[in-house]
Amino acid sequence: MSTGPIKRVLAALCLAGALSTPASGDERPNILLVILDDIGFTDLGAYGSEIATPNMDALAARGAQFTNFHVAPTCAPTRAMLLTGADSHRTGIPTLEHMVIPEYQGQFGHEGELNTAVATIAEHLQAAGYQAFITGKWHLGRSPTALPAARGFDRSFILDSSGADNWEHRTYLPHYTRAEWWEDFEPVLEFTHEHYSSEFLTNRLIDYIGEGDPDRPFLAVLSLQANHIPLQAPREFTERYAGRYDAGWDVLREERRRAAIALGLVPESTQLAEQPPALRDWGSLSRREREFAIASREVAAGMLEAADHHVGRLLDWLEAQGQLENTLVIVLSDNGPEYNHPTDNRAFAMWLAVQGYSRNPGNLGEQGTYAFIGPEWATASASPLSLFKFHAGEGGVRVPLIVAGPGVETLGLVSGFSFVTDIAPTLLDMAGARPLVGREPITGRSLMPVLTGQSDTVYGPDDAVGLEMSGMSALWRGDWKLARSMPPFGDEQWRLFNLATDPGEAHDLAASEPEILASMMEAYAAYEARVGVIPVPEGFNAAERIAALGWKAFLDQHGLMLAGIGLLFMMLLGGGVILAVRRQR
Repeated sequence: MSTGPIKRVLAALCLAGALSTPASGDERPNILLVILDDIGFTDLGAYGSEIATPNMDALAARGAQFTNFHVAPTCAPTRAMLLTGADSHRTGIPTLEHMVIPEYQGQFGHEGELNTAVATIAEHLQAAGYQAFITGKWHLGRSPTALPAARGFDRSFILDSSGADNWEHRTYLPHYTRAEWWEDFEPVLEFTHEHYSSEFLTNRLIDYIGEGDPDRPFLAVLSLQANHIPLQAPREFTERYAGRYDAGWDVLREERRRAAIALGLVPESTQLAEQPPALRDWGSLSRREREFAIASREVAAGMLEAADHHVGRLLDWLEAQGQLENTLVIVLSDNGPEYNHPTDNRAFAMWLAVQGYSRNPGNLGEQGTYAFIGPEWATASASPLSLFKFHAGEGGVRVPLIVAGPGVETLGLVSGFSFVTDIAPTLLDMAGARPLVGREPITGRSLMPVLTGQSDTVYGPDDAVGLEMSGMSALWRGDWKLARSMPPFGDEQWRLFNLATDPGEAHDLAASEPEILASMMEAYAAYEARVGVIPVPEGFNAAERIAALGWKAFLDQHGLMLAGIGLLFMMLLGGGVILAVRRQR
């Protein structure tokens, strides 16, 4: 398709009313944004993990390591807020595409893709003279106005599905007929991974930067698939963790809690919340179940170490180009650890079988295999926080954030509250750029006072920050948090926690602090009204909806085959009955 008119229209939208003019390109920093996927609060070495992440740990050591940074409980809303600085309900992506309800149809902010009312950080920086590149997961829409090529990025090689295989060009869910890879405006229908995904995406980003204008600063976004399902990793990384997880998830969860306390990430008073009753007991597993669980956890560790290795390669390359010293590096995760146990869903299990994916513990992680950690290991990845991805517990929404580079003091741990919408205005400040006019306003706050050591936080004790995604809801104000998690592991009840003493959310204070609860509920209602939250219907269950869509997609793709198998089975059964009758005669 011809993209010239599209580009001209979008350029006009971006530049009309732009207040900023390019500052001196010699002094403005490059910006490298590394987005990890489904990484728990204590998954990085600097955050108390047993997983080797030396390159990201080194960034934390020379910059700022945030211990109270929050995102949405799933990927797409987080990424929309990260790149725009606006609340997800204003961006067009308040939830995942598989969780959209009919009530969203035709409503502003609920378009199902990144709308044109908001501007991305790339669009803002483009108007200020920056060039921008992105590789990896996008997941914000694939229409001509939603692709990164239309939103300020000069070059892009992106995945607009929620995930994909790391070794091959194929999808990972029955919900997708293919892995939605795009280069600039063009769909990539077939390509060969030159290497494993983290290596491939890093190489492609290096190529883009290398082909760019060396006299202009850049924004580079490396959006890795680690550690989204399917968990896959080269054996050289996975085998380093052989035997490390044989003691099980409860042991690891406690180890991570103690490490987080020892490092000063959480107070000594931090306790572990009670586990949801649906979680399995390690001692109840069969031998085969235990082997798969251990192998899956080893692959998860190897996958993250591999990601760190390739981030290190990119940093080394920048240093060799003389660019690293002037590059601001930000590392974060889009949400907490993935809890899904796909084979619990019959449609998913059948789809995996049809696709030929193996779950053999002996070679798990390699090409053609499919691993996942499930909710039990996810609680360990998020430890000492409660719950995980898709839920409003701190384990689903509090994640690592590391910032290092020019203009950033060596601060060590930063304990003040921060939110994902704060990243975009921070980057604009670092670049000396102002936001475009005529677009949805940035609501996050620049973290520059924190990064320069002038303040511990940009939020006061009375400042409230809200969050909602498909009924998963939270509001933070000072030390207090109001939260509601939905099924499958939540019960839709509002709870109140004091995170200063109880970041693990082990003690619900809703009954003992009724006045604070009422005040927080009032603030949350104001947040909903301000951003345009559309409530989910009573009894809404996101997990059930996703499972139902999975069944539909599976039957749409394989219904005829299954019908044929069923017909053949009935014919064989009928033939057997006839033969048996004849023999009796």
